[in-house]
Amino acid sequence: MKLMRSTLVLGLGLLLSPLTAMAGLDAFQPGPVFKTYGRIAKVDTSWGIPQGMKFKVVFDMSKAAQAGELNPGLDSMARFINMHVAAGVKPEDIELAMVVHGAAVVDLSNQAFYARQHDGSDKVNANAALIKALSAQGVHFYVCGQSAAYYGLGREALLLSVDMALSAMTAHAVLAGSGYSLNPF
Repeated sequence: MKLMRSTLVLGLGLLLSPLTAMAGLDAFQPGPVFKTYGRIAKVDTSWGIPQGMKFKVVFDMSKAAQAGELNPGLDSMARFINMHVAAGVKPEDIELAMVVHGAAVVDLSNQAFYARQHDGSDKVNANAALIKALSAQGVHFYVCGQSAAYYGLGREALLLSVDMALSAMTAHAVLAGSGYSLNPF
């Protein structure tokens, strides 16, 4: 009986091992739009996306990344696009915006301003390439003018394709009035 129980446990372990092999970070692979950003996992879902669904979603980012590192909030936008395109949504049916405030405004600045904010560090703004790639996919970026004023960030120091709003509150209100839903993550 003991041998039979051990064999059963071993057999179940071998049966389940392929399922657990793709758990954790190993389950996430490059997506169809961004190969180096926004890794996604395949999901066997029972709740499909309605045919012809159009997404208008605004993201909110207030936490800055560590110097020289990619901001996870920006990577989430790439993941949103990758997973929905992989699920059959047309890229032109995905309209995203990002409202940036607080310390995160520095992550949307040019290299000169970015370096000054990090004590002259030689760390490169790792967010610049992703912001450029997201912008090429039609993503809009709005920096809170109030936060920018606090950090001494002028429009001339913003990355290309990043706009300055009066405030984050204003940007969210305008986007909500334009039919954007707020992504709570």
